[in-house]
Amino acid sequence: MQATDKSDRVMYWGTGRRKSAVARVRLVPGTGKMVINGKDGDLYLQFNAAYLSGAKAPLATLGLESEYDILVNVHGGGLTGQADSIRLGVARALCELDPENRKPLKVEGYLTRDPRAKERKKYGLHKARKAPQYSKR
Repeated sequence: MQATDKSDRVMYWGTGRRKSAVARVRLVPGTGKMVINGKDGDLYLQFNAAYLSGAKAPLATLGLESEYDILVNVHGGGLTGQADSIRLGVARALCELDPENRKPLKVEGYLTRDPRAKERKKYGLHKARKAPQYSKR
């Protein structure tokens, strides 16, 4: 969804989800910095190169790393789920920016939501599938 804020800058919105994490992503024309929940993106993602490059991968695919700032509000889950939800949100926002961006992002798999989630615990079991030790006698 395209919107404008107080300073009349153009913003592009995208929502990403993974496991129990939900990220609301805004792309704003800028220098390529990432701000997550009011903190610098490097600090929030603990300087983990995999998380940082993964979150910025859709921009890198299109060669727009230094043209847009990424502003994120994310909650739920852990860092892995949050980083993956940010990647999906960025990809969706880039589709809002230009519908031509959809094809290269789709080929890379950035527009596909990962449906895997934690399986619920069943009664009589220790975890979702871990059964108590079998005793023959």
